[in-house]
Amino acid sequence: MNKKARSPVQRATLPMLLMVAALTGCASTNTPGDPLEGMNRAVFTFNDTVDRVALKPAAQAYEKVLPSFVQTGISNFFGNLGDVWTGVNQLLEGNGANGASDFTRVAVNSTFGLGGLLDIATEARLPKHKADFGQTLGVWGVGAGPYIVIPILGPSTARDTAALAVDSYGDVWRYKRPVNWRNVGYGVRLIDRRAQLLDAGNLLDDAALDKYQFLRDAYLQRRASQIDSAKQ
Repeated sequence: MNKKARSPVQRATLPMLLMVAALTGCASTNTPGDPLEGMNRAVFTFNDTVDRVALKPAAQAYEKVLPSFVQTGISNFFGNLGDVWTGVNQLLEGNGANGASDFTRVAVNSTFGLGGLLDIATEARLPKHKADFGQTLGVWGVGAGPYIVIPILGPSTARDTAALAVDSYGDVWRYKRPVNWRNVGYGVRLIDRRAQLLDAGNLLDDAALDKYQFLRDAYLQRRASQIDSAKQ
């Protein structure tokens, strides 16, 4: 019997979870919220190297070669697919109005926006939200747990890492067939997201004395803010 193919998120997450289990007892520090700082910094260095060698150059080429309207269309397309899972999580969090708005966005952009290539919904004053299962767990009262840096994927927490498998199943693109087209889409989406962060990344390189600490604190503060806003 053939096993179902795992998504890139699952393939990255499972080894990371095993690594956390093996190294929890030997990578502790006194930094509140980051007891695995030693291991996290090692993974951060690995991620930074992969970014400098592969992801950033690919994103720069992507930005240089593709016209801006094509880049916008790609971002809109994957953003429209993401609105489906956002809507589900909004409902799970008890935010019925936002969930209805998100599903309306998908209907409008899929129908009148050429399958999501155009963001007609924003022009129609349907605001875009972002929610995932880690945020939903936070709204339900699940604590963040220790800060974790995931290989390739970057900043996370124990709660958000555990939620990644559910997020993977909620990713509409996961069900795209044939598989080779799905994998190409994963790559394009990753490069598109990295291209959107080029300017911010350059500013961070110039400004941050300790980029690891800056990104950790920014992620944890932003995550806490997202959960607090979702509870209101």
